[in-house]
Amino acid sequence: MSIARHPRPAELIDAPLDQIAKQFTGRFRDKKADWNAFEDAKHEGFKRAQHRFIGAGGSGKVGDTTAIPPRGFTLSIMYVEPGQGNAAHTHEVEEVFFVLQGYLTVFLEDESGQRADVRLGPWECVACPPGVIHGYINESLEPVYFQVMLGKSRPETMGYADENLYKNRDAHLKA
Repeated sequence: MSIARHPRPAELIDAPLDQIAKQFTGRFRDKKADWNAFEDAKHEGFKRAQHRFIGAGGSGKVGDTTAIPPRGFTLSIMYVEPGQGNAAHTHEVEEVFFVLQGYLTVFLEDESGQRADVRLGPWECVACPPGVIHGYINESLEPVYFQVMLGKSRPETMGYADENLYKNRDAHLKA
């Protein structure tokens, strides 16, 4: 006989295992590419699709019925075509990029304009600390798929470094 050494969350105490398995399983085939998940995704150079698996991610969007309810973090898969990426931004929590397929250049910036680039290939990752300006671009000739994790179940919407994007960062939530 097995013994659970930690208690279940209150809402799962009496839940049958088949219900838990269904509620906490995410399948790529059930995901719809969200090309409007972020305010900057409207602009050439920043077009990308988010596939939400756990929570709403750094976009601030909620209501994806196929996403697993978040507890301590969010998880998405991003699809980015060559020449596309995202705008420089910060989060109040750590953000991790883990490449699954293709190549991705992640950049870190400071407010004086200095920049450090990290090129990632399959099965490589970088963790961007809270408050550090960062972003990414696909500088390769092939699309890239990578995992994005944020260290909070419901993170604030990303803080774009660009003033105009920052002012309009919640516009995509109304779309």
